[in-house]
Amino acid sequence: MALSYGFEPVLAQQTAKKIIPDGTMGEYLEPIDSLEKKKFLQHRYLFTGRLSSFRVGMGFLYEYTAFSQDVIAKQQLDSIGSPLENQLKVRDFRIMANGQLTTKRVISWKIGLMYDGPSREWLMRETGVTIAVPEISGHIFVGRTKEGYSLNKVMNGYAGWTMERQMVLDVIPILADGIKWIGFWPKKKIIWNVGIYDDYFSKSQGFSTYSWQTVARVGWLPIFLPESKKQLHLGVSYRYGKVEAGEMRVRSRPESNPAPFFIDTENFHAGHSNHIGAEVYYTNGPLMLASEYHWHKFSSPEKGNPLFHGGDVAISYIFTGASRPYSTVSGVYSFVPVKNPVFKGGWGEVEGLLRISNLDLDSGQLQGGKLWRVTPMVNWYLSKSLRLEFAYGYAVLDRFNLKGVTQIFQTRLQLAIL
Repeated sequence: MALSYGFEPVLAQQTAKKIIPDGTMGEYLEPIDSLEKKKFLQHRYLFTGRLSSFRVGMGFLYEYTAFSQDVIAKQQLDSIGSPLENQLKVRDFRIMANGQLTTKRVISWKIGLMYDGPSREWLMRETGVTIAVPEISGHIFVGRTKEGYSLNKVMNGYAGWTMERQMVLDVIPILADGIKWIGFWPKKKIIWNVGIYDDYFSKSQGFSTYSWQTVARVGWLPIFLPESKKQLHLGVSYRYGKVEAGEMRVRSRPESNPAPFFIDTENFHAGHSNHIGAEVYYTNGPLMLASEYHWHKFSSPEKGNPLFHGGDVAISYIFTGASRPYSTVSGVYSFVPVKNPVFKGGWGEVEGLLRISNLDLDSGQLQGGKLWRVTPMVNWYLSKSLRLEFAYGYAVLDRFNLKGVTQIFQTRLQLAIL
C-alpha cells in the first residue's frame, strides 16, 4: 500500500485514511477516531483517552565486541593513547511515549529518553510535536529531532541494517532543537525536509557543536511501486552550520562504539561549515542496494579551509523473502516486517549484507587520518521486536605515516517495542 499524507481537509473522524507521523524518523501512529469509545486499538500498546491516544515503547541494545590488531595498528593506538579492550555491555536503553491528540487538525506528540551506555547518562532523544499542515503538503515538527541530513542519519537507528551508521555521518550531530517541515508530493514523487535549529536548550549536551544550523534534504522517487516492493530513491542534502565558540573537532570510531576514536583532527578554529551529501537507494523485493557520499567543508583559513569526505556502498538481501519498507514520512526506510516469527514456529527473517565505508580527515594542515572498513554481516529478525546481529569488520587506518589493520568481531541483541 502506498503511503500518502492526503491533502483533503483533516478532521479527527477522518484520520483512518491518513498517515500520522509520531516524529520525523519514519514511524507513524495508528489513527484514532475521537467519536469512538474504544479503550484499545489493534496495537496492544496503544491506549485511547478523551484528549489523546497514548502509546509506550522501549528499546534495548546489548552487545559484545572483540578486537584483533596487527603490530602496526597497535603502534597507532599507542600514539593515540587509547588501547582496545574487548567489551560486553549495554549499548543503549531507551523509553518513549507518543500519541495523537483528539483535535480536528491532526497533531501528534512524542517524548524520548535514552540511557547512553558509553557515557552512562540519561539523554533526551526525539521529543516534540508534529502538526499536520495539508495546506503546504506536509507536517511541521517542533522540538528536539534529527536535523534531516542523510537518509541513514534520519531513520530510526533500531531500523538500520548495520550496527552503526557509516563513519562519515559522525561529523553531523545526532540531534538538534528547532523546527522542521517534512513533506511528500505524490504526483511528482518528491519528498523533502527543511529545518532550522538553535542550541539555546542544548548547549550542555555533548552533541551540541553548533550554535545554529539549517538543513535541507530533497528526495525523488523515479521508481515507486509499493505494491511490487520496488523503488529507486535519489536524494541530496545540504547543511550550513555556525560553529559553537569558533572551535571544532572532527573524529570518528571504526563503526564500533566500544572502540576509541581512530581518526581525529583535534581541536581547530572554524567559523562555519558547509555540508553536501548524495544518496542512492534501490529496493526490489528482498534486495537493497545503497550508497551515500558526503563532503564537509570547514571555514578555517589558518588550517587551509579543510574539506573532509567519505561515504559507503552496501548490498543487502533478505533470504527469507521480506522487503525493507520505504516510508514517505521523511523519505526513509522502516523496520523489516517479520511474517513468520520464530516464536510461532517460523524462521523469522534472515538478512545478509556487505558494506564498504570510509572517511578521510586529511585535508589542508589537518592530518586526522584516513579510515576505511569492510563489513560482512548477518541479521536474524526473530520477531518484529527481537533481532540478533553478527558482524565482522576489517578496518584499515592510515595515520602517523603508518597503515594498520584492526579486525572487529561484533554481536548484538536488539529488543525494540516501538
